Amino acid sequence: MKIIAQNKKAFHDYEIIDRLETGIVLTGDEVKSLRAGHSNLTGAFATVHNGELFMINAHISPYDKAYNKKEEDAARRSRKLLLHAKELSRLIGDMSRKGITLVPLRLYLNDRNLIKVDLGICKHKKAAGKKAELKERDIKRQTAREIKGVYKY
Repeated sequence: MKIIAQNKKAFHDYEIIDRLETGIVLTGDEVKSLRAGHSNLTGAFATVHNGELFMINAHISPYDKAYNKKEEDAARRSRKLLLHAKELSRLIGDMSRKGITLVPLRLYLNDRNLIKVDLGICKHKKAAGKKAELKERDIKRQTAREIKGVYKY
């Protein structure tokens, strides 16, 4: 599995409750651009529209060697995500609860060289929750240093 793009900001801003692997509908030049690593998931999210799941605001740069150069607006177009009907109905139920958001966490190539989206079912963190997580991470790092014997008072 080769990771193409990762949404690191999502791990900081959201508490990830569950993950889901979905396919994505792309054009040929978008696939070439993704394989070259020209994408960004910061600020991207997924939503249900007319019974279908769409990824919105994900930036995939136009392929520079493509015959038909597309406009920059096409880089942030909505892209359809592919998943089973049961999974979609479960997601709609989860989204109807208060505070649940669908955030793409990673774009990657699977074992069969297909581009997949790792979609996170997330809940937004409060500012206090972010601070507590940073404090907990610092304490963990400090104890690891003390155990190792590198950091001494």
